[in-house]
Amino acid sequence: MRKQPAAAAILGALVAAFLSVHAHSEGQTAAPPDPWERLPGILAGISAPTFPDRDFPLSDFGAVGDGTTDATAAVRAAVSACAAAGGGRVVVPAGEYLTGAIHLKSNVNLHLQDGATLRFLQDPAAYLPVVFTRWEGVELMNYSPLVYAHDEKNIAVTGKGTLDGQAGPQHWWPWKGDGHPASQKPDRDRLFAQAETGVPVAERVYGAGHYLRPSFVQTYRCENVLIEGVTIRNSPMWVIHPVLSHNVTVRGVRVVSSGPNNDGCNPESSTDVLIEDSLFDTGDDCIAIKSGRNADGRRLAAPSERIVVRGCRMRAGHGGVTIGSETSGSVRDVFVEQTEMSSPDLDRGIRLKTNAVRGGVIENVFVRDVEIGETGSAIDIDMQYEEGADGPFVPVVRNILIERLTVGRAGYAFFIRGLPSAPVRGLVVRDSSFKAVSRGSVLDHVEGLLLQNVAIEPAGE
Repeated sequence: MRKQPAAAAILGALVAAFLSVHAHSEGQTAAPPDPWERLPGILAGISAPTFPDRDFPLSDFGAVGDGTTDATAAVRAAVSACAAAGGGRVVVPAGEYLTGAIHLKSNVNLHLQDGATLRFLQDPAAYLPVVFTRWEGVELMNYSPLVYAHDEKNIAVTGKGTLDGQAGPQHWWPWKGDGHPASQKPDRDRLFAQAETGVPVAERVYGAGHYLRPSFVQTYRCENVLIEGVTIRNSPMWVIHPVLSHNVTVRGVRVVSSGPNNDGCNPESSTDVLIEDSLFDTGDDCIAIKSGRNADGRRLAAPSERIVVRGCRMRAGHGGVTIGSETSGSVRDVFVEQTEMSSPDLDRGIRLKTNAVRGGVIENVFVRDVEIGETGSAIDIDMQYEEGADGPFVPVVRNILIERLTVGRAGYAFFIRGLPSAPVRGLVVRDSSFKAVSRGSVLDHVEGLLLQNVAIEPAGE
């Protein structure tokens, strides 16, 4: 391990942990297999859907792109006609179109041309009737996501246009506030209690008269999904939200959405997901990999697996690439590479969060060639998040490899808090540098930390 002489105070705990692990590793004769050798096989199992060469322009169905005429009926008619014909593209021409909820069907590609904007109505009634959905990791009947698909195959949202949820301080976002007349808190508490006591999902009915915000783009139990090229702004809540979906590609998107719980992309209980070449500038985690919350997550027992993030850029957010906090169904086999993140408003870089109420296993997380310009905490693993150890479902966090990470400025180099009964195990960091570290590092209940060729420089040196 390489360190600067003046960094001794910051690195004291890290050195001790390293020496302990190093002593136990003497005598090993064979290097462990390189986990990155698995990546080509995983990528080979992820492919974007293709669509018949048929176009269904919204203008053919009476839509007017003047920014004031409600085009909801035209959009729905175009989607139905496209699906009935065997699939193709529903084309949104240049212009501004107002719409309510859009429900995609199999073999339909919603394609926004350059200069096209879909502006989603601010009236919650535009997202009724309720649909089967998931809210913070719990299933329920609620307002439809703005763009929604359930049990569909071969679906896409593509193009150079913009989807604007029109959420803001006066619409959707105030529902987050605890003291607001339309606060989500009573409904949130009731929903979580229903899940814990096993109330059937069909009886967990919210929507009108309730205040649980919908996601923007949600694919629920879908297969072969593509979100490509579009800009997505001003979401009520989570932005791109594949749930229990398989073979998902998110490519070349721009997510700019600064509201509460505006996570950029949340693969939840989904498998074979590729997120690449995309920009996330968000009010919450830029990418957050999840697998259901508490009793509901354990009931479905559906992990997120084989998630690949590469070539992305992160700006503001609570975390850059995050796993959690809803991890009850477990998360494994996550690969992150060639990604940049930096902002004075980026709280954490690589972030894992869970607790003994959520439970689950987080394992096999591999990160390489990531550049963090500025963040509050570069490597942040927190098993004491929110309820911490106060629960019967002790989580497991293990087998994490981070290599060739460069950090320009950070509050903490490492902020790692395991649990007394479940330390973070098997974290390896190598060939990495942390510069201008102002607050040192926190290591609480960590077992198996190995640092190889790691340099940490305090701020001001």
